[in-house]
Amino acid sequence: MEILKSWEEREKIKKVLARAEINLVDEEIKQKVEGIIHEVRESGDTALLKYTELFDGVKLSDLKVKPTEVEDVYNLVDKGFLKSLELAANNITNFHKYQPFTSWTKNFEDGVILGQRYQPIESVGIYVPGGRAPYVSTVLMTAIPAKVAGVKKVILCTPPSKEGISPYILAAARLAKVDEVYQVGGAQAIAALAFGTATIPKVDKIVGPGNIYVTLAKRAVYGYVSLDMVAGPTEIAIISDDSGNPQFIAADLLSQAEHDPLSTAIFITTSQDLALKVSKAVETQAKLLLRQEVIQQSLTNSAIVLTKTLDEAIELANEFAPEHLELQVENPGEIVDKIKHAGAIFLGQWSTESVGDYFAGPSHVLPTCKSARFFSPLGIEDFLKRSSIISYTKQALDKYGQEIINIANLEGFDAHAAAVRVRLE
Repeated sequence: MEILKSWEEREKIKKVLARAEINLVDEEIKQKVEGIIHEVRESGDTALLKYTELFDGVKLSDLKVKPTEVEDVYNLVDKGFLKSLELAANNITNFHKYQPFTSWTKNFEDGVILGQRYQPIESVGIYVPGGRAPYVSTVLMTAIPAKVAGVKKVILCTPPSKEGISPYILAAARLAKVDEVYQVGGAQAIAALAFGTATIPKVDKIVGPGNIYVTLAKRAVYGYVSLDMVAGPTEIAIISDDSGNPQFIAADLLSQAEHDPLSTAIFITTSQDLALKVSKAVETQAKLLLRQEVIQQSLTNSAIVLTKTLDEAIELANEFAPEHLELQVENPGEIVDKIKHAGAIFLGQWSTESVGDYFAGPSHVLPTCKSARFFSPLGIEDFLKRSSIISYTKQALDKYGQEIINIANLEGFDAHAAAVRVRLE
């Protein structure tokens, strides 16, 4: 990895920090996605079957996975794997149970009652990518928070292979209490969830990661359904002083580099000696990993940044607003309050990003592409909606009615004003 000095190569550093901003204005892909969405909306299941054969190379007669198939597969999956999955699921469930979103009402003077009422969204579609591996963790990290929030129907869509949907995905779906599973992926799955077909019901919200086609499809259907966020390639930033372990840091950088050729891994440190050791460790460790081609492409988007002070390192991390941020410093608790923008913050050298991705409990569906400046990790709040509660008495309306009339008249809405005046008279 290239080592950049903040006091000499600021422009190059800015370019690396901006590398995570995904370009969602690819007109060619955008037009393809819009065409797919239109066809699914018009032709429903026929379009889904067509695109599944075209893009996934699988000719299907039925899009829905039968509950008996899920049960049969669950009983065949390796028990050791199921134990790991169950422990992770318990952690995810317990974490989200602690998130406090409760309805409330409060009595004010003149008999006025105000409040908020939280209710779960009725139906949610979760998208689980296919391709390189069965992403069982994504099933847990999306479906479990929805179920904890009280969502009645959780529907899973994932692209099939020629062997069908991975048994591990189905086992995770059963464990997470997913209600229905459909073997369809890509932009066509997003369209089906947004508009519904004869087989796949329309949902109220779509969550989960995906490639550029999925991302652009989610953006295109926003408004017909709610979304979690518009996400791009994964990213990590690690801050360290001279106390950092170069082997740990290199391993964590590579854990994100292996995701995608467009992934970004940035190490920011005040120690030149550690920077050199990490660079060498990355090179050595990368040779032992399976996804060589992906890692090497990802590392071209990445860098090691040398700063003069820890405060400057924090400033650069806040500018990057990374999906994952590790604080591998001597006293991480002393600087965590200075972090303004990050999806998930990992404190200390034993809190590897992998713990968050698979096991700790918080959802690993996190904001990317600098959107940690305004988006948050997926949580139960994403599966709740709130209604305002307003109760006025005659006494309260008599007291404040004229104020309401004044504002309504100023805006030119005399019917609003009349609705109050008729009660005052």
